[in-house]
Amino acid sequence: MKIDLTDTTAGKVNKALVQGRRAIGTPAVGMVLTLVIVTDEENAYDALKAAGDASHEHPSRTLVVIKRVSRSPRDRTASRLDAEVRVGADAGSGETVILRLYGEVADHADSVVLPLLLPDAPVVVWWPVNAPLDPAQDPLGALAQRRVTDTYSSEQPVRELSARADAYTPGDTDLSWTRITPWRSMLAAALDQVVCEVKAVEVEGEEFNPSCELLAMWLADRLDVPVKRSLSAGPGLTAVRLATSEGAIALDRADGSLATLSIDGQPDRAVALKRRDTAELIAEELRRLDPDDTYASALRFGVERLNASSAPAAQDTASAPDPLPKGEPVTYAAAAPAAAAEAPTTEAAPQEPPPLKKRAKTT
Repeated sequence: MKIDLTDTTAGKVNKALVQGRRAIGTPAVGMVLTLVIVTDEENAYDALKAAGDASHEHPSRTLVVIKRVSRSPRDRTASRLDAEVRVGADAGSGETVILRLYGEVADHADSVVLPLLLPDAPVVVWWPVNAPLDPAQDPLGALAQRRVTDTYSSEQPVRELSARADAYTPGDTDLSWTRITPWRSMLAAALDQVVCEVKAVEVEGEEFNPSCELLAMWLADRLDVPVKRSLSAGPGLTAVRLATSEGAIALDRADGSLATLSIDGQPDRAVALKRRDTAELIAEELRRLDPDDTYASALRFGVERLNASSAPAAQDTASAPDPLPKGEPVTYAAAAPAAAAEAPTTEAAPQEPPPLKKRAKTT
């Protein structure tokens, strides 16, 4: 069921939601959170489709905020709110309200959204594109316990990661981090199978892919070893190779779907590691509403070295894999104490992977 409202108010939108629920025979509200999507007209359809698919796992009230650009000075001074209310089959497993803001009201989107939030329920704000540099300071971000961005959609993803580190607030997260959850799970499981000391790591992936950078920083942070970032044609992440005291460990995914896990002394194993779509990524983020300390630690580690073309490698790299011939690799050296202050998409991982130990040689 769809209800269109032109030049309306938040109060009328609330009444339309109640009217819609009664019309389809479900007067009770059985939703677990409010998902606020801040986007533009161009990306609204894809974001709404992903949120609708994710709502089958997390029934929610979805508020889509679209700030329309006024073309003339007269339009910029006139305020108007148009809304489209969807309930029942048209809204997945929850309710959807599409809010189009015109004129001065676009600068006060928080005052429009606030009366529409579910009472006593968590709030998640998601920017599919054009996320603010400091999500927690954004008026809409300030309403949320969880703020989801996607550096992959920015024009300069690697530089965007540096800005995210400077402005990080507990509750911030990034879909570029969510894309590497299966990789982190698989690497943690591989290291659990071998008692060894990790000496060096190489992360291979396409250029300007923030997921590759985040995985490299996570490994450097957790293992306290040099991590070399090499380039490939993609898609996305293609390989991670660990040089250890007991031989090489490699996780290689050349086709974006099926990966091969190789551990010295053991037969190679094929593992499913497909690139996930946005609906799976946002569903994973909605499973946890507490701050992601692992993401914060990885984000802050080595961010100041992201734009370096090269860095001195550690002395003990004799057993490290040979660098790829394509491009200049970036080396992430172990941080000093003072410094420690995925076309998107990789198989659904139902839970956060166990953290790697700071030094694998202690196992």
